[in-house]
Amino acid sequence: MDDAALQNCIRECMQCVQACNRCYYSCLNEEDPGMMKDCIRLDRECASICFYAADALSRGTPFSASIAELCAQICDACGEECARHEHEHCKRCAEVCRSCAEACRRIAAPAA
Repeated sequence: MDDAALQNCIRECMQCVQACNRCYYSCLNEEDPGMMKDCIRLDRECASICFYAADALSRGTPFSASIAELCAQICDACGEECARHEHEHCKRCAEVCRSCAEACRRIAAPAA
């Protein structure tokens, strides 16, 4: 596994944890947080898997590819949901989620 790609993925995952947590707390403080329930739920899911992925990848788990693929899928879902909203924290989260998903896919399916 390419060490530079691995380190980049770990870094992207931790940035995604931060962006999702910010978005989560900001959504809770919006005028109508009920309208943000899908965003809030996916922010939590995404932050959790990204934190776990960064931890597992840093340990060199033999499940790296599977964990990275799952992380990419959840980042995609969170990014898509966040992109539906006009709030700046949602836009930023969507951007970070997309970047993290790309980094995870490089780990999940490394070039042969």
